Amino acid sequence: MPVIITNSPQETIEAARRLGTLLRPGDMIAYTGGLGAGKTTFTRGLAMGLGLGDSVSSPTFALVNEYRGEQINMYHFDMYRINSEDDLETTGFWDYDFENNVAVIEWSENIMEFLPGNVIRVSIEPLDGDRRKITIEEDDRFASAWN
Repeated sequence: MPVIITNSPQETIEAARRLGTLLRPGDMIAYTGGLGAGKTTFTRGLAMGLGLGDSVSSPTFALVNEYRGEQINMYHFDMYRINSEDDLETTGFWDYDFENNVAVIEWSENIMEFLPGNVIRVSIEPLDGDRRKITIEEDDRFASAWN
């Protein structure tokens, strides 16, 4: 389980960019971390690693932002206000093509029981100032990104 300490937003973006280069269609990233933890900053790096550019914003009010690429798309969800299976259903969550694209879910703890068992869990914890502790729980596929 990789644990990465970053010292600035730029280092957080770079760590996520490295992870993004290793993502495959069907991957689902489930974030945990409070307000201001750096989830959207991390998502910006993932998008860059996937070749989708760096124009990423928080989907807080839209519930989902889509970033389209030539080979793969990334769906960026905010589940802050979603608290039940019915709430999740009304968002249209299950209508997205997860099999052929990448999904990133902020506030995943609100819907974790409805997600597939093979999600990649990313916990982002603010330390002091701009420092972040990023813990990635997965099957060691990403270990090479941190060596």
